[in-house]
Amino acid sequence: MGLTSRTLLYTMVVVAVVCVGLTVWQWPRFAGRGPRAVCGRLGMLVATQLAIVAALGLAVNTNFQFYASWKELLGLYDDAPAAAGKWGDAGLAGPAGDPSKGLVQASGPDGLDKVHGLPTGPPQTAGKVETVRIVGKRTRVVNPAYVYLPPQYFQPQYARQRFPVVVALSGYPGGTFLLGQHLRLPQTAAGLIRDGKMQPTVIVMLRPTIAPPRDTQCVDVPGGPQAETFFARDVPDALKSHYRVGRDPGGWGVLGYSSGGSCALQLAMRHPRTYPSAVALSPDYKVANDATTGNLFGDGKDRIRRRQEHDLMWRLRELPAPQVNVLVGTSRSGEKNYPAAQAFLGAVRAPMRADSIVLDHGSHNFATWRRELPAALQWMGKSLTFPEDVVGTS
Repeated sequence: MGLTSRTLLYTMVVVAVVCVGLTVWQWPRFAGRGPRAVCGRLGMLVATQLAIVAALGLAVNTNFQFYASWKELLGLYDDAPAAAGKWGDAGLAGPAGDPSKGLVQASGPDGLDKVHGLPTGPPQTAGKVETVRIVGKRTRVVNPAYVYLPPQYFQPQYARQRFPVVVALSGYPGGTFLLGQHLRLPQTAAGLIRDGKMQPTVIVMLRPTIAPPRDTQCVDVPGGPQAETFFARDVPDALKSHYRVGRDPGGWGVLGYSSGGSCALQLAMRHPRTYPSAVALSPDYKVANDATTGNLFGDGKDRIRRRQEHDLMWRLRELPAPQVNVLVGTSRSGEKNYPAAQAFLGAVRAPMRADSIVLDHGSHNFATWRRELPAALQWMGKSLTFPEDVVGTS
């Protein structure tokens, strides 16, 4: 049974209930003081608690899709650093990570079938959300993605038109499912486009790590996962090769929440010619090593400089400001990042421009980010230039 299957979840819930019932029923038999009685009580308590914890863990994972498979949970992959997987018709697309088979490959549902409220109806009137695998031409990383295509993408009058694109990143250890089900990104974008509050835009939803369960933080790790290269170079190349999206950087933006928001700021400020617009909801402003990241900066003599260059406050103090537009979402109370957001916004100088969404109260959760998302998408829509080039032009 798959890690996210309802059958496994319901089976584990039944096991937990049976364990509780057996513990209550058998407890009097082990009421003595001898070793057998003590071991019996301990065994029942351990078995019952393990069953309950497993059922709760499966329920949380099924709902939030932190880990999509047993291999992902256990960190077992064919080739590091790629999150390797099979795709295509009956697995005939070739070995994972082979760019010669195409940089964007169709995939299975990847949880999309569990996302509620997606646009329904003919694509030319409702738009479409599809699941793909994006293959890195340079890194050979394979990352799952949801791609929202607006209704105009399928309409005859737009047949040669290219579209602006937003690369959206989830938090860690979440994934594309959270962007669809809990942030409700494609649903919100579809409503704004339908109401004329946002220009038609292709939205590509990705997780920020390329080597789960490790948190790669959009950093090129010396001798390890090349996450920055994947998001800054491989992803744009892959999307341009497969979809009618703009070739000019003015039509490209990056958006994220939590660690995905941190990545969005990092990518925009470090690669302003790729992502000149960024939205970051509840981000951090520097990258640091912790138990989930491992050593991101290596042990070489340049490790200090590498760490400094991923500190956005250091970049604003020591390096020329990039020509980018950023939007930061934060809350005066409920989140601990408000002082850091104030410091960052206060340090921005021309030609960089920064705007903010500041809530009076909002915790580090989806309820807060859903409140911020409509304004963030409308801001992004105004920041992106609708591509003037059309299919068939160089």
